[in-house]
This record gives sequence, C-alpha cells and structure tokens, in this order.
Amino acid sequence: MKKLGLLFVILALLVSACGTKEENKDKDAGNKDGVFTIGVIPAQTEGEMKGALDKLQNILSEKMDREVKITSYPDYNGVVEAMNYEKIDMAYFGPLTYVVAQEESGAKAIVTQLIKGEPFYYSYLITHKDSKYENIDDMIKDVKNVRFAFGDPSSTSGSLIPGIKLKDEGVYKSEAENDFKNVRFTGSHDATALAVQNKQVDVGAIDSAIYDKLVEEGTVDGKQFKVIWKSEKLFQYPWAVAKNTDKETMKQLQDIFLSIKDKEILDAFGATGFTKAENKDYESIRKAAIKEGMIQE
Repeated sequence: MKKLGLLFVILALLVSACGTKEENKDKDAGNKDGVFTIGVIPAQTEGEMKGALDKLQNILSEKMDREVKITSYPDYNGVVEAMNYEKIDMAYFGPLTYVVAQEESGAKAIVTQLIKGEPFYYSYLITHKDSKYENIDDMIKDVKNVRFAFGDPSSTSGSLIPGIKLKDEGVYKSEAENDFKNVRFTGSHDATALAVQNKQVDVGAIDSAIYDKLVEEGTVDGKQFKVIWKSEKLFQYPWAVAKNTDKETMKQLQDIFLSIKDKEILDAFGATGFTKAENKDYESIRKAAIKEGMIQE
C-alpha cells in the first residue's frame, strides 16, 4: 500500500509539473514569442490600405523579432469586440471606439498619428458646391429639406461629435426621430464624401483628415465641396494595446512607430508621422460618450 501511495504522489507531481510547464509556455508564447496580433478599423476601403498594412506588418515583425499579423476589420465594433475577447494584442481605433474599448477591456493608448505635425483633426459637415448652404445655420433653417448622412455609427467625427452638435441645435434625436427630410448612415467616410459629391445627400459628416486625403488622392473632386461646419479639435486615432501588455513591449512599439518614415504607410492613415499618446488625451471624447449614454460614468 505504501508503494502504491508513493506512486500516486509521484504521478500527481509529474502531472502538476507538466501542467505548469505548459501554462508557462502558453503564457510566454502570448507575451513574448507568439504571434502579435493587431486589428485595424476601416479608415479607408480595405483594398486601399492593404499594401500599407503589409509593409507595416513586415516592419513590426522585423523590429520586434517575432511574427506580427495585422487584420483589417469590416467595422469599428468588430475591433472593440476582438480586444474585449483577447483576440488581438493591439488595435487601431477611432477615438470613440477607443474610449469604449478602454472602458470595457482596459485597452491602453500608446501611439497616434500626426497630421501636418499635429495630433489633431476635426469633424466636418460638407455639402456640394452647388448647395445654397454656406454654413450650418443655413442648413438648420432649411432642415426639413435636407438629406443628411452620417458615416459609421461608431465613428467619432462621422457620428458622435456632429450628432451632439445637431442635438444641441434641436434638430436631431436619433436616426428615427429628427427634423431632416431623411437621415442615413453610409458606413464610411469615403462613402459619405461620394454621396455628397453625387448629390445623393445634401450634407454629410466626415473626418477632416480623411476628407483631405480623399481630395488629395483624387478619390473625390475637392472643387465639388464646401465645408459648412468644423468642430473643435479632436485628438487623433490611437493605436492601443491590451491591458496586460508589459512596459517593455509598449516602449518597443512606440519606438518603432515613431521611427516610421515610409510614405505609403503614413499616407494610408493620412499621417505625416507618429507620436506618443495616452489615455488622458481622449478625455473629451470619453465625456461625449458618457453624454450620449455609450459608456457609464
């Protein structure tokens, strides 16, 4: 009996040791040696971003000395959910999707892009050059005849900020309850710009940096538009890591992004460079999200 008991003890110790070894192996793989996964929101159409994301993936893989995989998601919420369920290690968020992800999963902003040397952009309301609207007041006076377009419902500049402005003006409560002729969500900034250019809508909400890039690339004709409203400064889109990311990895990622000069990569994000970012930079967006009931205070 003593020998049998001793045998069980030895077997138990061996099983425990193997389990601990496997757990540590998995932990180490996810933390240092495994594939580092990044999710990206659809700032532009997937095809336009693919070459730049492939380049960025190669640069990160080489400099981090580990495999990096970047996936472009079809919608904003998909990236938030991927972070929430620990499917990705890092994400490129819009400011609104970042504050939601930060609240839900503890994501940490570490980098953002610079636009003409500054980490800011704006929400624009744009209309066709043939429109009679010269400013937002003109539009509001004629609101019952206005076909209005937001972008993605989870977009900061394409939905949240212009939505708050229109609510403050007393002409909009929701997609179903408003004073406009009709309201639609196009799903993306480029779709909004094209809808305005083609006179499918009268006024659209758009990210200023993406609008400038669409004009610069010739995707839309800048001569066909007027900007009739511009928001206050908004802090640029953050790259954020999962809450358990170690400081060494965060520092390494910041150093790599700040060293990127490749024009194709920068152009994909409408950027002139990258700079460090942190959670407090998005406090104004967090307050706006609380105001709209998107997160709890």
